[in-house]
Amino acid sequence: MRIAIIGGGVSGLYAAYLLEHQGIRDYVLLEARDVLGGRIMSVAAPGKVAPEAEAAAIDRFDLGPTWFWPEYQPELYQLINTLGLEHFEQFDTGDMMVERSPYEPLTRMRGDGSSMGAWRLAGGMRSLIDALRHQVDQTRIVTGQTVRYLRRTLSNIELGSEDASGRITTRHVEHVLLAVPPRLTEGSIKFEPVLPQVLAYQWRSTATWMASHAKYVAVYDTPFWREHGQSGEARSTHGPLVEIHDASLRGGGGALFGFFGVPARVRKDISDDILRMHCRAQFTRLFGAQAAHPCAELIKDWAQDPYTATAMDMDMLDHHIPAPSVTAASGPWHGCLMGIASEWSPQYPGYVAGAIEAARLGVQAVLSSFATQAVDQGNFGLTNVFHGL
Repeated sequence: MRIAIIGGGVSGLYAAYLLEHQGIRDYVLLEARDVLGGRIMSVAAPGKVAPEAEAAAIDRFDLGPTWFWPEYQPELYQLINTLGLEHFEQFDTGDMMVERSPYEPLTRMRGDGSSMGAWRLAGGMRSLIDALRHQVDQTRIVTGQTVRYLRRTLSNIELGSEDASGRITTRHVEHVLLAVPPRLTEGSIKFEPVLPQVLAYQWRSTATWMASHAKYVAVYDTPFWREHGQSGEARSTHGPLVEIHDASLRGGGGALFGFFGVPARVRKDISDDILRMHCRAQFTRLFGAQAAHPCAELIKDWAQDPYTATAMDMDMLDHHIPAPSVTAASGPWHGCLMGIASEWSPQYPGYVAGAIEAARLGVQAVLSSFATQAVDQGNFGLTNVFHGL
């Protein structure tokens, strides 16, 4: 086996997609979860993950990444169009509500289109995962496999992964593409020999985007707030939600979603029922009595997801950070171990567009290595294999 992709989120699947488009099928993609998607999670209104086969036909709400920006993220937008995915603009027409404290009256501000050209996918961001999966060889994907160690040998990399029963499977590969966040990689995989100290520190210090966040979605029969000239957008220092947006579906049904401002360390000791109660109360304050009675409610706390967050992510600052080094500058791990998760993106670390960019750069590096090997061996057939990426 030439390549192992660790992680079945956007970056891992896109890397597989790019490899296959260049005629490279000697790879395996390993995902620790039982389902693909990583931090992308689109859930049907009753709270049940929709079957992949039904894709965008299902009403799904994003509990992970939600938006993309065509104007600023052309590579992701081109992929969305290539895959034929339906998309629509984020609704932000109308006034925004602001609550500064429990002792001050609500402020209604004239809307300013603050979504800044954000768009959404029909069927949720999960539609991107479904489309990419259907473009690659299913036999190359193995779910329920948690990578426990990577051991560098004289000739290759020995990879050990564990299934739910504790059984270890060993594989030998030439290159590893890390499609899991840097911090999770450094904290959960044993490297033999150990990673260079500077690189390990960089990866450990890179906060995982979404890892400290939690989202709440309330689903309604109609987007009733629009009738009152409200955009569904709100900001609050009262909480429990600090940033709220319209999450309605393109075809009719209404929904609102918000990001929790309650710290992850505090949330873990509060039941979902209590959190829902406070969220309903907040929506009622902001949007009126109709908001008190959603037909469905969804919560996802990413800080409690062991395949996303570590203890360090409990205190993550709410901003995108510069990308760390993608590989070791020298030594046994140089050139054969490459980070391709969103946090490694030079332009868009933490965004879906970042996962696309980092995966492309990682695949380019691997194919360039193959081309160099081919030249060294007198085989010039691969020298230009990566030029189309």
